[in-house]
Amino acid sequence: MLASELVIGMRVRYPGTGTTGNVVRLENERGDVFAELDSTHLLYRIDQLVPVEMPGEKKKEKREEDIKKTLEEERKFASGQEFQEAIKNLDQSCEGGG
Repeated sequence: MLASELVIGMRVRYPGTGTTGNVVRLENERGDVFAELDSTHLLYRIDQLVPVEMPGEKKKEKREEDIKKTLEEERKFASGQEFQEAIKNLDQSCEGGG
C-alpha cells in the first residue's frame, strides 16, 4: 500500500498475522513509513498492509440479492409439476415408528 492511499481512520489488515485494525497514526522512521493500528498499538510497515472492505452496503446488497434469488428458485420449484405430483402421492400419514 502506498502512503498516498493510506489515511488515518482507514481499516487495514496485516496479512502476516491476520491482524486487523484502524490506522491511528503514521510515522516515518529511517525512510520507511509505519502505521499504528488501534487494535494492537503496534507499528506496521505500510507496504505490508492491505485495505479491508468495511462491512455494509455492498455486502448487504449482495446478501439481499442472494436471498431474492433463493426465494425465486424455491418458488419455481414449488410450482413445478414434479413437486406437485409428489405432494399428490402423500397419504398424510406419519409413520415415525415408536
